[in-house]
Amino acid sequence: MAGSAVAATLTPSKSQRAYDFIKSRIEDSSYTPGYRLVLGAIAAELGVSVVPVREAIRRLEAEGLVQFERNVGAQVAMLDPTEYQVTMQTLSLVEGWATAASAPHMTSDDVARARAINDALAESLHHFDPVAFTALNLDFHSVLFEHCPNPHILDLVDRGWARLRALRESTFSFVPGRARDSVAEHEAILGLIESNAEPFELELAARNHRLATLDAFLAHQHRTRETP
Repeated sequence: MAGSAVAATLTPSKSQRAYDFIKSRIEDSSYTPGYRLVLGAIAAELGVSVVPVREAIRRLEAEGLVQFERNVGAQVAMLDPTEYQVTMQTLSLVEGWATAASAPHMTSDDVARARAINDALAESLHHFDPVAFTALNLDFHSVLFEHCPNPHILDLVDRGWARLRALRESTFSFVPGRARDSVAEHEAILGLIESNAEPFELELAARNHRLATLDAFLAHQHRTRETP
């Protein structure tokens, strides 16, 4: 009896299973912003009734991951432009510093690894997938800042990227043209690293690279508001 009670305690409820299922799909971009969450379809996929799915949706709504639209129903929440702007501004500062601090500790193999990722980013422009591009983009920048000797700064960078993932959005979905410029800027940053540029010059290049992506998004938002 005791063993059965423990097993029952360890087994997630149907509502928890539905919550974990939907949240994971939001976080890996299987369910993109604006995606309509059809309770019956999700329930059928999980082999449960709609009741635990509805409970999961309510939890996700409370967390800001899901919103209800009139005449539409539940859908994945859209990007919060203000939160995105604040996150990108903060990340530009800490990631810029981390990149400059990491550079002296990078080996030729590290630079080659970063350049190989950037080559993959350039190749992906021919069959552009913003979600895949964003994942590769993180891989590239991770190589640049991973040797930062300040663990507190690294923690702030990791938190910034985690916050971007929580926002569930790729800027490149809105402004795909920014992706090509981003690849070129990556190459310029690698050139600075290879030439042992002054730390502040490298920090500024990395910071401006991040801010250029934010500027592209804000320009898109402005154009969207002006479109009748």
